[in-house]
Amino acid sequence: MNSARGYRESTPSSFSNSGCNGVCIMSTTWKDGQHPSFINFISSFLDANSYRLNFVPISPDFIFNCGGLSVAFIFVTNWGFEHAASIFSKIQKLRGQFAHFYVVVTLPTKEQNDSFIRSYFKYGMEFGRPTFIPVQDLEMGFEKIVKVAHARGVCKRQDGIAKLSAEREKSVKAMDIYVKVVTSIPGIHNHDANALNQAIGSIEAIAKASKEHILENTDLSTEKAETITRFFRDPKYYLGPKIR
Repeated sequence: MNSARGYRESTPSSFSNSGCNGVCIMSTTWKDGQHPSFINFISSFLDANSYRLNFVPISPDFIFNCGGLSVAFIFVTNWGFEHAASIFSKIQKLRGQFAHFYVVVTLPTKEQNDSFIRSYFKYGMEFGRPTFIPVQDLEMGFEKIVKVAHARGVCKRQDGIAKLSAEREKSVKAMDIYVKVVTSIPGIHNHDANALNQAIGSIEAIAKASKEHILENTDLSTEKAETITRFFRDPKYYLGPKIR
């Protein structure tokens, strides 16, 4: 267990918003290996930044669920060469299980940094698989974890918004084309096209609909219903110069 030390007061980061930003799941095994004062710092920091904290027996040290995205972390708080084999073995197992996986390593001294670099190459790590984040102290390490998780969640939400916007634009364009086609029928206007779309459906469905079905399900007049059925079924009509 890490020795007792003083932790700076946790303060909200720039990304703190009202509501809940996500859920932080902390490994119970990892928690048991840390000093209680550091766990208190983590709890306060998460609360200040609108994250819920749960303790669960999981393989990574942390899993953040933000915006429908899961981001996993290993957080090495006390690097030592004697632990390198077990640490890198765990990393090798987990990197194939999570699409978004990061390793944060606290390296406050030059000796620890040099030891970590030697181990990184000794155990055949591939650059970026996963991403390693070296930090100077524990608080900085956890703040990095939260910022990375939050950034990934924001990107996920923005992707979702972009997709919805694209789908909405596609739907609007499709409706514009629909209205143009239907209003090309003589005497049929935008209101009629919207009514047909809501009550009958696609252009194919309109082409198959009987005059009676159109009259029963829309507010179109008998004359317009007859024009529509003739337009799609009478070759003399739809092959004539009627389309504007």
